[in-house]
Formats: sequence, C-alpha cells, structure tokens
Amino acid sequence: MEDLVIRDADVVDGSGADSYRADVVLDGGRIVSIVKEAAGAGCQRPRAVRELDAEGLVLSPGFIDMHAHSDLALLRDPDHSAKAAQGVTLEVLGQDGLSYAPVDDRTLEEVRRAITGWNGYGDDIDFGWRTVGEYLDRLDHGFDGRGIAVNAAYLVPQGTVRALAVGWEDREATPEEVDRMRRLVAEGMEQGAVGLSSGLTYTPGMYAEDAELAELCRVVARYGGYYCPHHRSYGAGALEAYAEMVALTREAGCPLHLAHATMNFGVNEGRSPELLALLDQALDAGADITLDTYPYTPGCTTLAALLPSWASEGGPEAILARLSDPVTAERIRHDLEVTGSDGCHGVPVEWETIEISGVGDPALGDLVGRTVRESAALRGESPWTTARRLLVDDRLGTTILQHVGHEENVRTIMRHRTHTGGSDGILRGAKPHPRAYGTFPRYLGRYVRESGVLTLEECVAHLTGRPAARLRLPDRGLVREGYRADLVLFDPETVSAGATFAEPRTLPTGIPHVLIDGRFVIEDGKRTDVLAGRAVRRTPA
Repeated sequence: MEDLVIRDADVVDGSGADSYRADVVLDGGRIVSIVKEAAGAGCQRPRAVRELDAEGLVLSPGFIDMHAHSDLALLRDPDHSAKAAQGVTLEVLGQDGLSYAPVDDRTLEEVRRAITGWNGYGDDIDFGWRTVGEYLDRLDHGFDGRGIAVNAAYLVPQGTVRALAVGWEDREATPEEVDRMRRLVAEGMEQGAVGLSSGLTYTPGMYAEDAELAELCRVVARYGGYYCPHHRSYGAGALEAYAEMVALTREAGCPLHLAHATMNFGVNEGRSPELLALLDQALDAGADITLDTYPYTPGCTTLAALLPSWASEGGPEAILARLSDPVTAERIRHDLEVTGSDGCHGVPVEWETIEISGVGDPALGDLVGRTVRESAALRGESPWTTARRLLVDDRLGTTILQHVGHEENVRTIMRHRTHTGGSDGILRGAKPHPRAYGTFPRYLGRYVRESGVLTLEECVAHLTGRPAARLRLPDRGLVREGYRADLVLFDPETVSAGATFAEPRTLPTGIPHVLIDGRFVIEDGKRTDVLAGRAVRRTPA
C-alpha cells in the first residue's frame, strides 16, 4: 500500500487554475495519484498505510521563499520553525551579492564580518567549505547526515566573487580579474547554483560597472540560470535603477529576477504603476523578468549598509577606522544627513524612520526597539552621534528596520503577472522584522481573505508554481502526479501571520501540516524532528 492518502482536500495546485476537491496519494516522497471527487464517485477510494482527513483544508504545493537569508541558520538550527511553520519547503539563499561561497580564507573572514548583521559572525559554524559545491554538500549533510529543516537553492553572490578576485577596492576590475570572476561564476553554476545575485548598494558588489556585471550574466545565461540584483537604488533614482537592470540583462541575454521589488521613501509614494509599466513594456518586447516582494511596508538591513560607498571601501576594518576619525566621520554624516548617501538610496536619512532591531553586543540591548532619534534623545546627543557610537561599539553588527514603505505600492506590485513571494527574512536580532516569520501566512490571511487583493488561486501560484518555474524545477511547485510531495495544508478561514513588530517571533496559525518529500515537517501544528531538506541544485540547461 502507498504511504499516505490525504482525504477530501481542497486542492489549489499552484498553476492558478480553479481549486478542486480530491484525495491525493503519496508514496516514496512523491505524489502518485490524484483522485478528484467526481472521478471517485461510486468507485473504491484510494487507500494507504495512513490516512489524513483534510476536510476544510486547502492542499497546495510547499511555498518557495525566493529571497531568504538562512545561509547559516539552516546549519545552526535543526528546528527552523521560522520558515517550516509558514509552509516554506524551499528557500533561495546567497542573496544580495554576499554569502559564504566561493571564498578563500581571507575572503571568508571579510564576508563573515561584513554580514554579521544578517547572520551573526558564525562562531557556532564549522566553515569547512570553500566552494559552492562544498557548501551545498554541507547543506545536504545537515545535522549528523540527516539533512536540514527545509530545502535550499543557492545563488552565486557577485559581491563575494568580486571580493575574492578584486578585493574591496572601488576600482575597475582588470581583464584578468574579470576572467577570474567569470570562471568563479561558471564553477558555481556547474556545482549547482541556480543563478547570480548582486547587492548594488553593498560593498564590494556596488563597485562593479554594468559591463562587468554583463560579463558575469552571460556566463549565468549559458547555464540556464538567472540574475537576481538588489539594484542600485530603491529610493531616489529607483526607476532608473530598475531600467538599468532590465537593459543590462537584455544586453547579456540573461533572465532577470528583481529582488524585493519595492518603491520606497517619500520620493516614490504612489509610483509603483510606473515601475510596472516599465516591466510590462520589456516583457511585451520578449524580456524574461520576474520579481519578488514581501507583504510589509518597512524594510530591513544593517545600520552599516546606510553608509556611503566611499566610506565602506576596503572592508569592515577600513569602515571602523573612518568612523573613528572625527574629520572623516563628519564627512560621512554630511553624506548621510544632507546629500543622501548611495548606501541610503540617495535619500537623506531620516533617523526617526530607522529602528534598531538587533545588536551583536548584548550590552547595547537597551537600544533595540527604539529609533535612532529616540535613542539619541534619551542620551542627550545628536542622532548621528548615537549612530556612529553604535556602529563602532557593535563592530558593524547592528540590524535595523527602515519604516520607509507605502502600502499602495506593496499592494499594486504584488498583483503583477510576474510576482513571486520572498521574505527577505533576517532571523538575527532581538526584534527582527516579522516578515521572517510571517510573510507567507500574511499573504494568505491579510491579502487574500481579508482584503481580496489576490484570489486564493492567484496567491498560491505566486508562492509556488511561478517561483518553481523561475528556478527551472521540473518536479516542484505544482500538485501533479509524479511531482515531489512538498506540500502544505492550511485552513483558508484562519491562516494568519502571528508575527508582529512587537512580537516578531510568534509562529503563524492555520497551517496544521507541512510535508517535504512526503514526510511531516509540521504535523498537527507542531514541529516534528524530521530533517527532510536538502540542497536543490540547478537543473542542467
């Protein structure tokens, strides 16, 4: 007999088609048969070793988080309920141009320091890998060879590649260095990466000119991957930055996936239709473009990311040295508060919108949950003095929320025909952004059931079938016979994000069951000890 039959489920299959009622039979980690209600009338219903009554529940493919920062979390936390409890069965790592492979010893140390605010320094991690393939193997091994909580795909991080080949200097790469970067990207793709990411407001990736990026995108295109840029501005000049990425990938012949495709800051309020018109024009002309968003208005990054690029040249130690010099620090302040630094998307910083969400040094914990302006007022000093002190004392490890988004932009963009879901979830910090724990149930609860921005079938397609197609996964993202049994069962009447800005680690409600490879990762609303996740490698072109 088969392993499991899920009985009387309302199947939303991930294609966008209407739902239907069916019994779904699983065996050996795959969907082996789907018996629709009408087809089963008067016939013997399928049987299995185990039956699950799904009356009143929707059965959908597992959700795919197209923008995740769980690069170390998957190796330090076998539970990983932050994602598993949301119904996420696959995360895409290596985002924003900075992650931990490919590296050498020098670059690994630099990257660990640079993105401490995203993932912690990693004192608890054995960094035994250096290549992309070795990192994916480490994910496969997981905990004592048993695997990891959810599946994971990986993007080659362009900033890390540039750090490895060029360093952290703001200069044009030599032809020899470009050749080395091309080889590193090719090796990463051959070893299983699904594409290339960039963080073009983060150093050192931001120092790359378009011609350099296009060379790397051509390599990615040859392997059937895609380019995923955090582009050069989400504030002043955002539309120009989007247009730059569209033109660059068109010239390189590479598919484009726009990371956390938002229109933020006051200069962009109400301007999302302009972005979508730009994308539609390119799509109608034959471009291959998708995007992801999270269903919240605030953003999240590190406090150090706001600094101007010139102040970040040379890496973390050089940044700290500049912050410690009064003359240079005053120049940084002017760029931040008056000019609008490129790290802050060309918009003068508004300290009342910058909320401290996490610190590396526990002694600074009293600042968490307050804005920089509020913290400065309590100390009787200027916001810049507080920010500078925090950057130095916390060794650049501070994470922040930026309250700079607009609800109408969020809603408009999520309706787009190429939209997918991505949490951009940073799991570190005392008060992380609730999107890390709530993105997917928030889509289903707030934007489907409560406000009707998307229909249930549309939303599930955005979170499953569409991202699986972007990742070129031949047997995931749909409820189909022969497909992998990565599945979610949720109650459409009660599914909701529990996470809030006040209590950001509260788990969602209304998602009683999550399966990966036909094994229960969440059962009756509780995390099991199953570690069914593995590295999902690129499907050869």
